[in-house]
Amino acid sequence: MTRSRWTTALGAAGMGLALAACATTGKVVKTQAACADQNVQIYFEPDSAEVTTEGRAVLRQAAALTKGCAVDKVDVLGLADAAGAPAANLQLSERRAQAVTAALTQAGLPKGDFAVAAAGQAGSLTAAGETRPLRRRADIVLHLSAPR
Repeated sequence: MTRSRWTTALGAAGMGLALAACATTGKVVKTQAACADQNVQIYFEPDSAEVTTEGRAVLRQAAALTKGCAVDKVDVLGLADAAGAPAANLQLSERRAQAVTAALTQAGLPKGDFAVAAAGQAGSLTAAGETRPLRRRADIVLHLSAPR
């Protein structure tokens, strides 16, 4: 038997077993969607805490991923790059985290346990003193579980 015929035969046998299982139980079992944690990042323009159109689209998609799941907790961390004063960057990252939280609830995420934090420019420089790119963002972790 050639490999393709062998694969076809195995596939047909598997299908037959699946249909036989349905016939013996009398019902088709629908599998539950996986409710695994989701990590999302959105980016901001320099010196801005306004969620962009693209960022809103990403947050809407993230909120859609929670459908059928329990949202246990949402972590939102605002970040900033090293340009500017550290205190101003901390405030900017706080505003970014708050803007993301508001946009998530506006996108349909249930108001729940939000852990909102700001890192400012902490971590925006390498050990050699070089600026790390793409620090004008917010990191979001949606902690999901199967519905109760």
